[in-house]
Amino acid sequence: MNSPTPARIAGHALVEALIAQGIDTVFGVPGESYLAVLDGFHEHRERIRFIACRQEGGAAFMAEAQGKLTGRPGICFVTRAPGATNASIGLHTAFQDSTPMILFIGQVASDQRDREAFQEVDYRQMFGPGTLGMAKWVGEVHDADRLPEYIARAFHTAMQGRPGPVVLVLPEDMLAGPTSAPVLPRVEPALAWPAPGALRDLRRMLMEAERPFVIAGGGGWDARACEALQRFAEGWNLPVGCAFRFQDLFDNRHPNYAGDVGIGINPLLAARIRDADLVVAIGARLGEMTTGGYTLLRAPCPAQRLVHIHAGPEELGRVYAADLMLQSAMACAAKALEALAPPPQVAWSDWTAAARADFDANRVHPPVAPLDMAELVKTIERLAPTDSVLTNGAGNYSGWLHRYYRYPGLQHGGRTQLAPTSGAMGYGVPAAVAAALLYPERCVINIAGDGDFLMTGQELATATGYRAGTGGCGGRGRLIVIVVDNGTYGTIRMHQEREYPGRVSGSDLFNPDFAALARAHGWRADVVNATAQFEPAFAQALATPQPTLIHVRLDADVSTSRATLSAIRTNAVAAQARRTKEHP
Repeated sequence: MNSPTPARIAGHALVEALIAQGIDTVFGVPGESYLAVLDGFHEHRERIRFIACRQEGGAAFMAEAQGKLTGRPGICFVTRAPGATNASIGLHTAFQDSTPMILFIGQVASDQRDREAFQEVDYRQMFGPGTLGMAKWVGEVHDADRLPEYIARAFHTAMQGRPGPVVLVLPEDMLAGPTSAPVLPRVEPALAWPAPGALRDLRRMLMEAERPFVIAGGGGWDARACEALQRFAEGWNLPVGCAFRFQDLFDNRHPNYAGDVGIGINPLLAARIRDADLVVAIGARLGEMTTGGYTLLRAPCPAQRLVHIHAGPEELGRVYAADLMLQSAMACAAKALEALAPPPQVAWSDWTAAARADFDANRVHPPVAPLDMAELVKTIERLAPTDSVLTNGAGNYSGWLHRYYRYPGLQHGGRTQLAPTSGAMGYGVPAAVAAALLYPERCVINIAGDGDFLMTGQELATATGYRAGTGGCGGRGRLIVIVVDNGTYGTIRMHQEREYPGRVSGSDLFNPDFAALARAHGWRADVVNATAQFEPAFAQALATPQPTLIHVRLDADVSTSRATLSAIRTNAVAAQARRTKEHP
């Protein structure tokens, strides 16, 4: 017979429930609306830590990174309205990236509801669940005795089907009240397997194909699933591309890897996908970035035969009328695909080899002076440990990372790419801090644009306060931030020059001394103005058990990995002249 659970305040019961779910680190900004929970973290400080961040957007990004890295929900605590609105950027990122996450929001006391009390918001309206919302589910706990039930449901919802974020709202008086409710057991998601008949249909479609192509992406992957995907690709000798910012799902050094299917895609890869007669999309949402604005695969009826495998039934058929749709968790789908018996030989071996040759050729580039971003990225790959975690936010600078860095698959040490498919600026620094705190034995490298960095750069203070990147287990752990400073919002400037050449407005930046700013936070710092200066600066950062910022100064004209601003402007002016001549 089980002994009764002793009464304690609900805030402590919540912390106990998180510990039961295997959570040992949570991120947040403290608020008076959940003081009882903060006291619970103090009570159980030997088993769980609360990382106090400098802004709720940074805290939510850290929790989103936690979800990506661990496969279980990342946890973020914020206070009511201003805290919740700041955190919404991380929630949106988790939704679009299919990342499990739980955002806990302190709420006004129950007797003050519906009076527009201080900082009162209706979070069900604000984060409205749905296929175009920000959360899979929004719940509000009014009875302390039901708190463990709500937490278990939040973990189930965040992990099952298509992973994503959940919001739990916590009235202040509920958290301070007593409860004897027992903590519920650790939640494991229920995983769907693909139907055997559908697998037979998929095998038949592969046997009929001449130019197949695989696109892998989305959430719910683990190391074993990535290994199984690789064996499926090897058995059938299939070319594999990774969806936008999911490049670490397939070893980029593998001969079957064909490149990233996202922004700045290799034009030869884009043409190959258009020319394919069968596309097998595994886990990818097939959103705008991965499909080139729904042109690589024409919506709603692609020219190619399409097999779409996805964990969420709501995603299947939402955009594309696929020839075959399979609902399955990635862990199950990959194992099932691995078991599909390939024929003795396939008709597309030359097609696969050519796809790899195009990928290798895309990494060759003419030298750029005085600072060559491609060489910087290749230097990072050459010197950093294989299992290093690389993070970035949004901006043109990330194109060099996508094009020139070769990510290993998850089976080679876990997630190595943390980047927002939502296009959220400011993601990279908090994600790097979270990775360094969660995996102190690993090297973590953030590449940030100047505009991107200044949105969340204050989280350098969080890293300093919690000793992130100071050696960790075995002395290997490092935290390195590389700020690419070109004095402009580069992506916006590129679009301005393309649409309104020479008419620059609002995209210039006026930056601080980034190295001095880093030193003020207790970091080491170096300044790099030329390619040759980067390798010694980066090597020193790898050798020093102290967080390091490297300030890289880049000419504003060097806009993307494929074109300069001058060339974009010249082409735009020429195009305008042609249109004027044709239609005076």
